[in-house]
Amino acid sequence: MTGVRDRPPPAPDGLLVVDKPAGWTSHDVVAKTRGLARTRKVGHAGTLDPMATGVLVLGIGRATRLLGHLALHDKDYDAVIRLGASTNTDDAEGEVTATSDVRWTEAQVRDAMADLTGSISQVPPAFSAIKVDGRRSYARARSGESFELAARTVVVSRFALRSVSGADVEAAVTCSSGTYVRALARDLGAALGCGGHLAGLRRTRVGGYGLDLATPLEELEQDALPVLPLGEAVAAGFPRRDLDADETVEIRYGRRLGPSYLDGPVGAFGPDGAVLALLEDADGAARPLVVFAPA
Repeated sequence: MTGVRDRPPPAPDGLLVVDKPAGWTSHDVVAKTRGLARTRKVGHAGTLDPMATGVLVLGIGRATRLLGHLALHDKDYDAVIRLGASTNTDDAEGEVTATSDVRWTEAQVRDAMADLTGSISQVPPAFSAIKVDGRRSYARARSGESFELAARTVVVSRFALRSVSGADVEAAVTCSSGTYVRALARDLGAALGCGGHLAGLRRTRVGGYGLDLATPLEELEQDALPVLPLGEAVAAGFPRRDLDADETVEIRYGRRLGPSYLDGPVGAFGPDGAVLALLEDADGAARPLVVFAPA
């Protein structure tokens, strides 16, 4: 009789970069991966809407402790923005609320994109997961409530026109965590006086993890998951700091070290090459954000 000892082991700790298909929620992908990886300890670094495709970074096992830090990395997108029609969700999955036959030129589109580049103030879409008085914004919007979301500062490093086909504008976007590309589409249409919404979105990079590391969801196999081991995952996504033997002992106890003098979280590695922690400089020292227990 098959017992617990005969069960196959779970997938190794690490990151799994998935090329998400359209129609799947990020939670759907996590649920499928839990089955394939034989563990409940799976999460993702940054939601993709169901209509979007592309890079979804999943953490397995101890690597789930990286996800909150990876979600803060900047991201690249290929976007299709449809001008001349606004929707209640700011994307193609919503209901059209207004149309316009206002004409625009490519030069005007480029100028409007330039105005939406840099550090900008952005109002999130009404249909978003932001909480308003304890309730999700999308729940309030679906029930027909009238409310306003506060604008917040985001950084759009690149918002560049690639091509125009009829009413569709293809754009390249690089942006900070918390930026809604749907809102960029909406605001571009508003700036041109014709309205607009997001008609297509593909995420091509999250921090150091791009499509070159991504496996299409339908190609994932239970006994051959292309998991990026924890040490390689940290090395690919964060600056590296190599510790000596004494520093290794200190960091295993969660103690502070001398500053790293590097931006953002830093991956700390022991003399044997094993990943030990994520560090961040604060108050003249490197403090541990995450300390990885031995596997």
